[in-house]
Amino acid sequence: MAKGSGLTKPMKLSPELAEVVGKKEASRSECIKQLWAYIKKHNLQDPENKQFFKPDKKMAKVFGEEKIRAFSMAKFIGAHLS
Repeated sequence: MAKGSGLTKPMKLSPELAEVVGKKEASRSECIKQLWAYIKKHNLQDPENKQFFKPDKKMAKVFGEEKIRAFSMAKFIGAHLS
C-alpha cells in the first residue's frame, strides 16, 4: 500500500476527537493507537473484561456514555474523520 492512502492517509479530526487524541490531523490507524493509549493512561478498561471500556466525559462526546467493545472503536470514529 502506498504511503498516504487507506489507513495511513492523514485526515482532519472533529474537534471532539482531536481533544482526546491531541492532534487536529491524523491517520485512522494513528487515531486508534492514540485512543488505546488514552484508555490505558486513564484506566478506562473494564477490569473483568479488558475488551471493553467505559468512556470518560471527554471520550463520551465521540463514543457515547455506554460501555463499548474496544475493537469496535473504528466504526465510531469514522464520523469524526474527514
